This record gives sequence, C-alpha cells and structure tokens, in this order.
Amino acid sequence: MFARKLAIFGVTAAGLLWSPAAFAQISDDVVKIGVLTDMNGPASTPTGQGSVTAAQMAVDDFGGKVLGKPISVIVGDHQDKPDIGAGIARRWYDTEQVDLIVDVPVSAVGLAVQGIANEKKRMFITHSTGAADFHGKFCSPYTMQWVFDTRALAVGTAQEVVKRGGDSWFFITDDYAFGHSLERDASSVIVKNGGKVIGSVKPPFATPDLSSFILQAQASKAKIIGIAGGPPNNMNEIKTAGEFGVLKGGQQMAGLLALITDIHSLGLQAAQGLLLTTSFYWDMDDKTREWSKRYFAKMNRMPTMWQAGVYSSVMSYLNAIKDSGTDEPLKVAAKMREKPIEDFFSRNGKLREDGLMVHDLVLVQVKKPEESKYPWDYYQILAHIPGDQAFGPPDPACPLVKQ
Repeated sequence: MFARKLAIFGVTAAGLLWSPAAFAQISDDVVKIGVLTDMNGPASTPTGQGSVTAAQMAVDDFGGKVLGKPISVIVGDHQDKPDIGAGIARRWYDTEQVDLIVDVPVSAVGLAVQGIANEKKRMFITHSTGAADFHGKFCSPYTMQWVFDTRALAVGTAQEVVKRGGDSWFFITDDYAFGHSLERDASSVIVKNGGKVIGSVKPPFATPDLSSFILQAQASKAKIIGIAGGPPNNMNEIKTAGEFGVLKGGQQMAGLLALITDIHSLGLQAAQGLLLTTSFYWDMDDKTREWSKRYFAKMNRMPTMWQAGVYSSVMSYLNAIKDSGTDEPLKVAAKMREKPIEDFFSRNGKLREDGLMVHDLVLVQVKKPEESKYPWDYYQILAHIPGDQAFGPPDPACPLVKQ
C-alpha cells in the first residue's frame, strides 16, 4: 500500500513539474501592458480612453493575474505624432519593462512603434493602424495587426457594393498615404468585378470647406461616391453630401473607413444610407451585445471595432502566456497562432505567420432615423464577408511568409 501511494505521489509530482505553472517564467514578476493611444486628438473617441477601458476589462475578466503574477495596464498619449509615439515605446520597453503595447491609432505612428518593437524584440499589437505594409514589407515576428487593414475594408465594401449593382464609382480621397491606399485597393476590386471608376478628387487633410469636392462627385453621376479617408474629412464629407441632397438624388455613399462613433456624432439624419464595412458591430448577436453592454456601463457609449479588438487581443495574449508558461515574446506569439480565435469580436479568426489576424467582416448600411428602434441601433447588416476573401493572401513582401 505504501509503495502504491508513493508511486501515485511520484506521478502527481511529475505532472506538476511539467505543467506550465511549474516552469512559469514572467520577466520582472509582472506582465505589463501599455495602451499607447490618442487621448485628446481626432482619434480619441474611437480609441483613447475606450481602448484603455477595453484593455482593463480583459485584465479584470482574466482575473488580474497570470501564472500567479500580477497584470498591470499603463497609458501613454502619442498625440498622433510618430516621434512622440516612438519615444514612448522606446522608454516603455527599455526602462518600464512593458511586455506588450496595444492600440496605436494613425498608421504613421503605428509603423514607427512597430520599428521600435522589432528593434527591442518586444510585442506590439495594433488595432487602429490600417497600413497593409504593417504585415507586408515591414512585418515582424513581434508585431500583430488585429482588427483591419486598408485592403480588407476597401475590398469588403467595394466588392459587395458592386455585386449589388453599384458599378460606377467616384472617389473623394484624402490626399495622404492612407487615403491613396484605400482608393487604390478599392479601385482594383471595382474593375476586377466589372465596375468602373469615373474619377476622383483629393482634398487635403482637415479641409474646412469640402463643398467643391462634393459638387464634383455629385456632378459625376456615379452611382457610388467612395469616401477614401478618415476623420475629420470623411464625416464632414458625409454631412455636406446630406446637405446637398446627394442621397436624395439617387447616389449612394460608401465609407471605406467609418466607425460607429462617427455615425453617432453625425446622427442618422445625416448618415442614413451610408455603406461601410466593419470588423465588429455591437448589436450583431448575443455575444456582442453582452460584452458591449458591459463596456457601455463604463464608457456611456458603444465600442468601436478598434476598442472591441483591444479586449480580444489582450485576452488572447494572456491566455497564450498561461498556456506557454512564459511571457517570452516569440513563444507567446507562436502560442497565439496555434488556436483559432473565436470570441465575441472575431468570427473564424486566425493569426497568420505575417502577423495579420484574419477574420470575417460585415457590410452594413446605416439605417434611416425611422428604422432605428433603440439607442445605437444604427446598422442593417447586408452581408458577411469571409476573412480570407477580404484580407486576401499574405503579401510575399513579408519575409516571414513561406514562399
């Protein structure tokens, strides 16, 4: 009997020794997550404090500890400036022992931070950087793009709208790299699917009076006016188009980047009829509603796809630490790629070797005021777009992609 008990003890002890917890390796005895965002500028509503709240919700839901070590969240404001963002990232990695940076709106800032993360061999997951080069020629084994890229939004919207008869387009394109990328990606899909691009105009960033650009788009008689840009131009263009009666004249507008907080700010009267693609809508199903209502209780507004994505990625990161028994970046990243990513945010999600998290998107149309039945009831879902179709294959320019 004694020998049998001893044998059982030996097996149990061996199991404990080989469990992840037994060999837990957490640097500095704390897992530190830095939310690097825009706290007061033009991206602060769709990211900002909402992204901080989402990250903290994930930490709290996880239990506040991983492998017995505490998890902390710190915040930095990059002010939409690449040099400031890169400086904060460098300090966080070098002296404050931050293990993971998340969020980082504005592609120029995101790419700058990516460079620092790669140099320091630390993890960075972006949610609000849309440049496809992030997982293309600048891809890194330490960095991930979780929510969207310009190709997915442009392809998702353009392809589905052309399928529905919107086969002639005129673009109002923000005159900088992000806007040009959206127009280029959407145009190639429009032509590929049998449509045509009649023309485009390119207002500078933050143009105060967009009337002349709207009039040119209206005069083109294109069925679809594509808005290829972000705040503040995109929302001002939609508002001005409403004032000029563009929608009443039979033309439709397609926003290649529009967020639910933008629609809330505009109001349904101005935004009604707008077509857009999103990675997340709070009112899509029971899972999205449950999480979003908890978020709403803290923020008094519904989450954007970027903010919901922050929660999703932080939870995936913490689970990967738990499963791998370490916060060593490459081991955590490898563990994150092992399992499908299925949660309230992601449908059919998978993290590719190039760092892009591919998942399904939805094409939606903004409701008319009389169609909205309760607060934040803004979207009618028109189509579900498979992730592989929207994001496309890995870019061969990424050295991590197997040729």
